[in-house]
Amino acid sequence: MTKKVFFTLTLLISLVGGTAFSQVLPQVSVAYVNTTELLDQMPEKARATQQLLTLSENYEKELELMQNEYNKKYSDYITYQASLSENIKLRRMQELTELEGRINQFMELAQKDIENQEKELVEPLKQKINNAIHAVGIEQGYTVIYDLANPGIAFVSPDAVNANPYVKSKLGIR
Repeated sequence: MTKKVFFTLTLLISLVGGTAFSQVLPQVSVAYVNTTELLDQMPEKARATQQLLTLSENYEKELELMQNEYNKKYSDYITYQASLSENIKLRRMQELTELEGRINQFMELAQKDIENQEKELVEPLKQKINNAIHAVGIEQGYTVIYDLANPGIAFVSPDAVNANPYVKSKLGIR
């Protein structure tokens, strides 16, 4: 009889203690997303990419015109070099050097403008994703959501929940 009472008491204590212990430790819920995947699937990203492509094509056309002008002047210089006086040769060489400098400056400015436009178009989309992740984290009760696109995260437990479907839903992505 004493063994039964002792066993019952032990069982009761472990049940009550286990329940109390589980209430003391918070439930940890881990999820993960891939912000690169989310960004690539946003319709706004496709529009931004198209705008950047158009801008890049416009710069390429202008650069091609400048390079054609340079090539023509260089070809003329080479063709007529022997018959030109020294002053004219120097002036034409100076023109070629100046044109080459303008081409290089144009390429730098075009690259900077494309980078600035990309940042201006993509940053609001990244902020929208971050806001959606935050909202999903609160709504779903996650303790943490890791971003697989962030190279700082090297391990994700197989038990982690993929929150991409929830974030896609929040963003209106199918």
